[in-house]
Amino acid sequence: MNDALLYVFTTNGLLFLISIIFWKFPPKKINSLYGYRTPKATQNQQIWDYANTSFNKSLLIYAGISFLAGLAFVTFLNAALTWQPMAFVFLSIIVSIVKTEKGLTENFTEEGKKK
Repeated sequence: MNDALLYVFTTNGLLFLISIIFWKFPPKKINSLYGYRTPKATQNQQIWDYANTSFNKSLLIYAGISFLAGLAFVTFLNAALTWQPMAFVFLSIIVSIVKTEKGLTENFTEEGKKK
C-alpha cells in the first residue's frame, strides 16, 4: 500500500468509520462525552435527539463523499497528496455542523420549543 493511500485511509477513512459508529450508535441521553454537543443542542432531550440525528446523517453523507474524493485523488490523479485529504475532512465536519445548526434554528425557538 502506498503512502498516499494510507494517508487517505487514516484521515478520510477514519472520519467515515467514526460517522458510521455515530450513525449506528447515537447517544440516547444528553451527556458531556458523546454526541453533537452545542449549547443549543443540549437545551432539552427533543433538541438533543434532533441535533444528533441531523448531524450524524450529514456527517455520514459528507464523510463518505470525502472518503471517495480522497480515493479518487490517489487513484486517478496520481498526485502528491499533502493537504487535500485533510481539507476534505475539515470541510465535511464544518458543513455538517452548519447544516445541523441551521436545522436547529429553523425547527426550534431560542427557548428550546419546537416551532
